[in-house]
Amino acid sequence: IGTAAFGANKTEWYAKRTKKIDYFITAGDTPAEIEKQYSDATGRTPMMPEFGLGYWQCKLRYRNQEELLKVAREHKRRGLPMDAIVIDFFHWSMQGNFEFEKRDWPDPEAMVKELKELGIETVVSVWPTIDERSKYFGEMSDNGYLVRTDRGCGDHMTWMGNTIFYDATHPGARKFVFDKCKKNYYDKGIRIFWLDEAEPEYGPYDFDNYRYYAGPALQCSNIYPVMYAKGFYDGLKEAGEKEIMSLVRCAWAGSQKYGVLTWSGDIHSSFRAMREQLQAGLNMGMAGIPWWTSDIGGFIGGDITDPAFKELLVRWFAWGAFCPVFRMHGERSPWYEREEEFIDGVRQLTSGQDNEVWSFGEDNYEILKKYLFLREKLRPYIRECMRRASETGEPVMRPLFFDFPEDQKAWETEDAYMFGKDLLVAPVMEAGISERAVYLPAGTRWKESATGRIYEGGETVSASAPIDIIPVFIREGADISVYEN
Repeated sequence: IGTAAFGANKTEWYAKRTKKIDYFITAGDTPAEIEKQYSDATGRTPMMPEFGLGYWQCKLRYRNQEELLKVAREHKRRGLPMDAIVIDFFHWSMQGNFEFEKRDWPDPEAMVKELKELGIETVVSVWPTIDERSKYFGEMSDNGYLVRTDRGCGDHMTWMGNTIFYDATHPGARKFVFDKCKKNYYDKGIRIFWLDEAEPEYGPYDFDNYRYYAGPALQCSNIYPVMYAKGFYDGLKEAGEKEIMSLVRCAWAGSQKYGVLTWSGDIHSSFRAMREQLQAGLNMGMAGIPWWTSDIGGFIGGDITDPAFKELLVRWFAWGAFCPVFRMHGERSPWYEREEEFIDGVRQLTSGQDNEVWSFGEDNYEILKKYLFLREKLRPYIRECMRRASETGEPVMRPLFFDFPEDQKAWETEDAYMFGKDLLVAPVMEAGISERAVYLPAGTRWKESATGRIYEGGETVSASAPIDIIPVFIREGADISVYEN
C-alpha cells in the first residue's frame, strides 16, 4: 500500500484476505482506519528503542578503531548529542567470516565499552555475502545454507571477492549466521546490526537462475529481506534483548514486525534525489513500515569542498531532524587516495572524505549543531509518535491526507507532510531559495514556528526559509514548540 493506492476512487470497496481473516475497507474508512487494519494483518513495529530517537553518525567508512573513537570523542568534547555510531562494511577479515579484522580493530570490546560510557551505541555492518575462501564457506555449502544456481557459475557477486549469498529463507542458515555474529559482535557488546545488501543485490540479475530453500527465486525473492531481518530478530530475542532494531536496505510486507529500520539505499547527492526521498519515506510509512531514514546529503557524489553540496547537506540535515531516524551517511567523494592494500590476501577498502558536522565549514557547523539540539528538544514528541506507530500502525511521517482526509487539496500535496499529528514539515528541496509555498490543510489554524505567525487552514502561504530554517507549522492546540525557546 502506498500513497497512490489511497488516491483511488474512494467509492469502491476493497478486500484483503489473509489466512482465515477477511479485512474489508469501505468508502467510509479513513486512512488511519485502513492503516490499522493493514498493520493488523501484516504486523506492527515494536516500540522504538530510546537510542533510535536521537542522532546517528555514519560515513563510508571509518577504517579502524582509533579513527571511529576519535570522532566519537570529539563529538562529545563539543557537547553534541549522539546516540549511535556506525561501523561500515569491510571492517571484517573476509566476507562471510563475520568478525573484525584484528589489525585495524584490535580490541572491539574496549571500543564498545568506551562508546557506551559516552552514551553511544555501536552499530555494525553485516553482509550476507560468503567469500569462497572464507572459513565457513565449505560448511555452509555442505549444509545447503547458500543460495544455489540452476545453471552456470555459482558466484553471485565478484566485488571485493568471489561471493555467494547465504540463503536467508533457510532456518538453519539464519541461525548459523546469527550464531557467528553473536560470538564475534554481540558477545563483545554490540546490539544493533546494519543488514546491508538485503535485496539481495545479485550481479548479474538473472533471477530465474537462483534457487532458495523456500523455492525458485522468481517465486520468493521478495521475502529475502524479511527473513534476513527475522534471523537477527529471533537471535537477539533469544539472547534476551527487549529492544531490537536492525538497519536494512530493503523491506517487504511484514518486515516491520522484526524491528526493521529501512533506508533508501545508495542515492545521489542532489536536490532531485532529496525530493524523491520524501516520496519514498511517505510511501514506506503508508506501507506499514514506519521506521525509515535516508542518507543525509545523499550517498553518491557529495564533495565536501563544493559550496553547492554544502547547501544541499544543510537542507537535508535540517529535514533529517524531522524524519523517523536522524542519520548522517555518504561516501563523500573524492575518496582518499591510498595505495591498494591487502591483509592476508584480502583487499582493503579505502574511505571517503570527512562527514562529521564540523566538516562543512564553521557557518554550516552552527546550523547543523542547531538541528542536533532541536532533535533532542523534540525527543518526547517523537517518542510518543513511535508509541502510536507501535500500538496502531500509524506512520510517523505521513501524507497530509492521512490526518485531513476531507481536504481534497491535502490529497494533492506531495512536497510537505505531517510528522506525527501536530507538525507539518515542508522541506526545502531546491537550491538558492529563501522562501517556499506551503499548503496548510483546512479545519484548523497553524502557527509558523520560525516566525510565530498564525494562519487559517485551507490556504497556501509563503513560508520563510533562509538557509538555517526548514519551514515547520504547528497545529492549533498542540502543546509543542520547535524553534521557540
